[in-house]
Amino acid sequence: MIIVMNPQASKEELQRVIDRITEAHCKVHLSEGQVRTIIGVIGEKKMIAELPVEAMDGVEKVVAVTESYKLVTREFKQEGTVVDVGGVLVGGDNIVTMAGPCAVESREQLLESARLVKEGGAQFLRGGAYKPRTSPYAFQGLEEKGLEFLAEARAKTGLKIVTEVIDAQSVPTVADCADVLQVGARNMQNFQLLKAVGRINKPVLLKRGMAATLNEWLNAAEYIMNEGNYNVILCERGIRTFEDYTRNTLDLSAVAAVKTISHLPVIVDPSHGTGVWQLVRPMARAAIATGADGLMIEVHPNPAIALSDGKQSLTPKKFSLLMNDVAAIAGVMGRKLA
Repeated sequence: MIIVMNPQASKEELQRVIDRITEAHCKVHLSEGQVRTIIGVIGEKKMIAELPVEAMDGVEKVVAVTESYKLVTREFKQEGTVVDVGGVLVGGDNIVTMAGPCAVESREQLLESARLVKEGGAQFLRGGAYKPRTSPYAFQGLEEKGLEFLAEARAKTGLKIVTEVIDAQSVPTVADCADVLQVGARNMQNFQLLKAVGRINKPVLLKRGMAATLNEWLNAAEYIMNEGNYNVILCERGIRTFEDYTRNTLDLSAVAAVKTISHLPVIVDPSHGTGVWQLVRPMARAAIATGADGLMIEVHPNPAIALSDGKQSLTPKKFSLLMNDVAAIAGVMGRKLA
């Protein structure tokens, strides 16, 4: 249930409504917009149905939410969410770029990558310290040593760090380093992990599962927000279909659809979405034209020797060309690069 407060409602009237909800052992989620304050109520259906709040002073109307996700929907918050990552804004008129290697391979490789993507116009350095891989024999990442290299790269370049957390136990360790915690496609429905990142005061990048519907993806975001963390960024990274020319099928219709359903910012990962470096640049252009709030691009100083995902990684020169395209399309869309 969503309670829409009257624009003229006083703080005392708002507090009385909140007190009534908590007395009924329901959760309160507050969204204070420029015009209206909205209260999201989470709890047992029977308890919610029996809440006599519609007649309380300051209440304009009560809206029943039929979807299983309550906090993610635009019914809870009309205006788009802008996630502030240490001064870099994700959402609104801004378009951000997260770029770097798939995996942190060495100190030298990461620092060179950071310098190059910074020069190319990125605001975030992406790089996996922990790497969940399909094969147990593939490179699994440098783990805590990789986090140290990421922290050093941030200190030297000023780039924000986005890196993956793969289980609930490692959330505090990764959060000490990362500016944004990434929940990967394979972990999109790891509900204990979603709850854990929901209790951390750090923005979360939630990738869409490789076979997830929009409903499942948004419900995964709901798990995070229900724990109190509203700083969620969605990431479309391609879904598994019958097509085998590309690694995945990049579902750009999902970006437009989610923008109508949810207030959360959405970025696109055309590197994983295609798995073919020649397709990354055109699909990045298409993503921005579709309304995406940013891009996640794999960039490696020498993709031919990358330990992970070299086939879909751009060279620094190709990354710069992509960023020129993105800036041009952003201008047409009335937006700008962060």
